[in-house]
Amino acid sequence: LLEDLKKKYPNEPTFIQAVEEMSLSLSSIFHDPKKGKYYQNAFRLMLEPERIISFKVPWVDDNNTIQINTGHRVEFSSALGPYKGGLRFSPTVNIDILKALAFEQMFKNALTGLPLGGGKGGSDFDPKGKSQGEVMRFCCSFMTELHRYLGESTDVPAGDIGVGGRELGYMFGQYKRLTNKHVGVLTGKPRSVGGSINRPEATGYGLVFIAQIAISDKWNKEMKKSKCALSGSGNVSQYAADMLLKIGAKVVTMSDSNGLLVFPNGMTRDDWKTIVQAKQVDRLRLSQIEEKVSGYYVPDVSPWTYEATECQNYDYIFPCATQNEIGKKAIMTLLQKRNVHGIFEGANLPITLDGQSFIREYQTTQNQEIIYIPGKASNAGGVGVSGFEMSQNAQKLFWDSGMVETQLRTLMENIYDQMINVGKKDGRDSHRSCSLEVGANQAGFLKVVDAMGDLGWLGES
Repeated sequence: LLEDLKKKYPNEPTFIQAVEEMSLSLSSIFHDPKKGKYYQNAFRLMLEPERIISFKVPWVDDNNTIQINTGHRVEFSSALGPYKGGLRFSPTVNIDILKALAFEQMFKNALTGLPLGGGKGGSDFDPKGKSQGEVMRFCCSFMTELHRYLGESTDVPAGDIGVGGRELGYMFGQYKRLTNKHVGVLTGKPRSVGGSINRPEATGYGLVFIAQIAISDKWNKEMKKSKCALSGSGNVSQYAADMLLKIGAKVVTMSDSNGLLVFPNGMTRDDWKTIVQAKQVDRLRLSQIEEKVSGYYVPDVSPWTYEATECQNYDYIFPCATQNEIGKKAIMTLLQKRNVHGIFEGANLPITLDGQSFIREYQTTQNQEIIYIPGKASNAGGVGVSGFEMSQNAQKLFWDSGMVETQLRTLMENIYDQMINVGKKDGRDSHRSCSLEVGANQAGFLKVVDAMGDLGWLGES
């Protein structure tokens, strides 16, 4: 199956990586004596998106020159509900990356237990260095084409890299102009136009919640005073750091694409506020705020490659930047020399395929106590609260912060329970007989299969 896919899509290595990672976890299901063939056929059907939409996005820059970018939306699966997944604005965006992310999103959304399908979209537009007017004009042009494919029961995008509340607000404003409707077709919107409280915080908070749950379950420990390394400095990293500070953990790193901030004595609350101001308001690089924080800046390195004394030993790592940010060499060093005990993915697919293979080998042959939770489970809090935002929009009301956070904690607890109990459903495996990675992948897959079967999309079981 993988060889056929590689021949069909030779220029889509990231998508192939996502499929291969998933298929390795599903091996025992595919060899089930009763339903193995049925599951294999279901997986084959899942490998092709239901729809891929591509379009040009013309916009006018501040010099009154027309610029043209390309927009995409990959609508991967609607088996469980309307397509749901973020929009990414970055020069790195292409069909390969969006297919990989949408494929992951399908299973992530299944784990939430909410009626959400999987999708992903975006553009090769780079918001860095653009004026507010340029970003606004691009967002309006992007939505002018995309709006015809959206609907609260059809496709409901959210934000991702390069797309935050500001950009979603601009796009929602254009949607309202074009349709004369105020409905929940975007999530992550500003609160003033229907966004949910705690939506920006949700992915980072949920990431720390599931880390707490797993660490407590595995070792009966709290995370207070634990040394935590984070990559990235966007919403996920910012709010994971926020929650880690609240529970008394020690945050020692944050990064952006140009370099690394290191906090030898741990990030302070004032440091955190400075970073949030720089990223959310002033749109600055981390190098520009070195004099304003207690830590120091190192260019052209990441938390996974920097080798100073204060970065030699981490208790837990939270890769929150982007896909394939940690390779095999780095993960070997982190596990074998830096004594990392837990890996909690805030980004989607942040570890390369050979890096993932080493983690599995290390868990099996050297240290069973390592906790590794893949992004489709650990960063599902964001799409979970997006689902809550959709509910609030449909009901024409707002939930308060306490209700959203309580529901988010419950959602992450349920995801963890699915990971450790997936084998109980049909007796294939006993409790805890598979890794959390395998548990997450199998639980998400089986939910999508059940929906496809009930819809009659798989024929007879």
